[in-house]
This record gives sequence, structure tokens and C-alpha cells, in this order.
Amino acid sequence: MRPGSTNSLTDVSGLLVGNAEDHRLKSGVTVVVCDRPATAAVKILGGAPGTRETDLLEPENTVAAVDAIVLAGGSAFGLDAASGVQARLRETGRGFAVGDHRIPIVPAAILFDLMNGGDKAWGRYPPYRELGYDAAQAAAKTFAIGSAGAGVGALTAGLKGGLGTASTVLSDGTTIAALVAVNAVGSVGFGDRGHFLAAPFEKNGEFGGLGLPATMPQDADHIITKLSTHEPGGATTIAVIATDAVLTKAEAKRLASAAHDGFARAIWPAHTPMDGDLIFALATGTSGRAFADTDAIALCAAASATMARAIARGVYAATPAEGDVLPTWRQKFGDAPR
Repeated sequence: MRPGSTNSLTDVSGLLVGNAEDHRLKSGVTVVVCDRPATAAVKILGGAPGTRETDLLEPENTVAAVDAIVLAGGSAFGLDAASGVQARLRETGRGFAVGDHRIPIVPAAILFDLMNGGDKAWGRYPPYRELGYDAAQAAAKTFAIGSAGAGVGALTAGLKGGLGTASTVLSDGTTIAALVAVNAVGSVGFGDRGHFLAAPFEKNGEFGGLGLPATMPQDADHIITKLSTHEPGGATTIAVIATDAVLTKAEAKRLASAAHDGFARAIWPAHTPMDGDLIFALATGTSGRAFADTDAIALCAAASATMARAIARGVYAATPAEGDVLPTWRQKFGDAPR
């Protein structure tokens, strides 16, 4: 298995990604726009999710495909971003046809970034609807990671979080890719070290190439969280796992479930009562390949590994900004001996 040409979600043909952010606010929005409606599902394993239009993604419900997926900061206020994305898609004639009307189907999930040092005095209405519109308008094959979009104000235990992405091409040519905004309660490293928990899955030094520690730190089993380190509150890691394979809604939900293993391999602890950890799955079907049960094992394993890589990349790529309450990975570990 190898990364795709851009090592990003847009290696899955039929998908574009757009970011919009407000650096004074220290918050933003990331949008995945589907060229054509894509089969979608969702799996929520965190205890504190914030969502819009996720019920329709259940396999037994009518609508089978979506036009876009939104990942946003802002806690519940950030759910307004989906309205902005809908507005942009409606302008272009996208949406589920009902009589003479078209209704863009845009599920969304949010993370909590209200206490990260940004100015949240936005007046009567929060800015997320406009940020959603701008992110959808900016959707392209290339996009920024780290302190961008939904990851611009994200934090983890002891470090800034960020927006991460990664891709994998299987031996038969099928592509699977992840996009994630990392704002976890837990830690992404071994104790107070620069080594990432996701190290076993790293490709081509994509998040520093440190590998695993030469000897396992004695504090590797210590539970390090935002709560234990008295850091700013708020949490949740939200993500998209996507493939160009042909999947049903039920198969897409199984893919989302498997991708949660990537959370557990890259963040510890994950799926806590304080996190709203959630993964959307998208299947564009552009490869034309359907999967038998035995093939699906490889696809699900790759989903887990690719998600773990994307999480580490998001934290590794974060950049410092005025008013930050936590350091970036490079600020804390970039010049440290290992």
C-alpha cells in the first residue's frame, strides 16, 4: 500500500475540499464537496456529538447519497455552516430533487473550540453560515492542512491540534483517504514525547519520521488529557473517510466503524464522554469496484491506518498564531533531542 499522488482526501476521484477560517475568531470550516452525490454513512462513538442531518444517513432511511459534508468549529453555533454550504450548492443547481425543488443534502458535525484564545464576540449571529459558503466556494483539489479550516483553532492535550489528511492506494488500485479535524481531549503522543502514537503507520516521513521511541517511556500508560493538565476545555475529533469503491450505505457505515480504530491508534484516550468523536464515510463509486467480504477486510484495515496517519499529520502541520493558548508540535519538539 502506498499514499496517493497528493496524500489527501482528494486522491479519491469525485471529491473536492474547501477551507474557510477567521484567525481572530480562531475557528473555521472545512467542506467536502462531491462532484456527484456520493453514498454516505456516519458512525458516532464519542459521548458529546454535535450534528446535523445524520439521521438520514442510517441504512434504513430513504436518501442514499449526499452533496457535501461539513466539519466545523464553533460548537453548536458551527452547525450554521451547513446552511451556507447549501446556499452555495443551490446556486449551482445541486440537490435532491423534490418536484420543482432541489434540496442540497449536507450533513455536518462540529467540534468545541470556544475557549482557545480567539475572540468569540461576534454579535447577534455567529459567522459560520458565511464561512460555510466561503469554504464551499473554495473547494478544490488542493487545500491547506494544519491550522486551517475546521482545524484552525483545534487543541489536543498539551498541543495545538489541526486539520489532517492522508490517502492510501490498495494493490488493486482502489483509493481510500481520510480528512480529520483533531481537537481531542486526549494526547497524540507517547507521554510527554514528540513521538506520535500513529508512528507504526507513517509513510515517507509525513509527520516527522521519528518512528517509535527507542525504549518505551515509563509514562506511556499515563492518562494525559486536557482535564488532567488543566488546559482549556472543549473537545471532539471529527472526520471523513472516503473511497472510490462502490459501497452500499450499510457497507459505508461499516467503513466508518473501522476508521474509528484509527482514532484509537492515534489518540489516547479516544471516544471519551467529553468527545463527540464522529466519522462520516463517503463512497464515490468512481473506480467501479464493488467489494466482497474478503476484500472489505483490506479496505477497512486501510481505513484505520489512513485515519491514524491523517490525525498525526494534522497535529504535525499546525502553525503558531497570536493569542495561542498551547504550543504547536514544532514549537515544543522541533529542536528537542530524542
